[in-house]
Amino acid sequence: MRIGNEFIRDVDTIINMMKDELDDEEYEKMLCLRDYLVEMNSRNVVKINHSTLELVAAMYLIQDGFDVEIECNLNGISTDVYAKKGYGSLIVEVETGFVPPDHALDPMNYLRARVSSKITRYSSFANKFVLASPPHYIMQIPGSLTKPPRFRTEEEVAHLKTLCDMYYTSPPVTLEEIRNARIHSIYVVDVEKIRVKEWDIHEYMGKAALWKV
Repeated sequence: MRIGNEFIRDVDTIINMMKDELDDEEYEKMLCLRDYLVEMNSRNVVKINHSTLELVAAMYLIQDGFDVEIECNLNGISTDVYAKKGYGSLIVEVETGFVPPDHALDPMNYLRARVSSKITRYSSFANKFVLASPPHYIMQIPGSLTKPPRFRTEEEVAHLKTLCDMYYTSPPVTLEEIRNARIHSIYVVDVEKIRVKEWDIHEYMGKAALWKV
């Protein structure tokens, strides 16, 4: 984990890259998020590879008129990016594709369970739920989670429950969470260009299918 001066250096590099893209009010909002992440890093809570993706996603939303918080606590869960505009709310969960050493032999299943757990746990806390990842990580999202909840079968719900329970049991996801889970779109976040491309979930899934072996 990068701490102290290295974290601040990298975050400030990203923030400075954004300056010409933002008006004064937007830039001040980004500086507030920057300060919050630096404080979180001082407590060893956040990592730079995750934080830079959060910042670029936050910039995209701020430019779209949202009020944005990073590492926001909602009813006991910590969301990566929480945004509100008018009466609407949106959650963005960032996925870097990191696989811990304990899952070196089952990386695909682990990551599939991870994104499934994120969608089921978090999507009920906002009007819109988004997963974000860098261009070099192609997420393998179970197709049953891209369906509207009313079209999800009980067999699919049971399969997702088994998948999530293999890796996440503290607490386990509930059947009701799985039945009601939904994902609306994908952000592909390019940190080097400070750009976000928003994909329709079905268009993204069509492209992701090309990476299956």
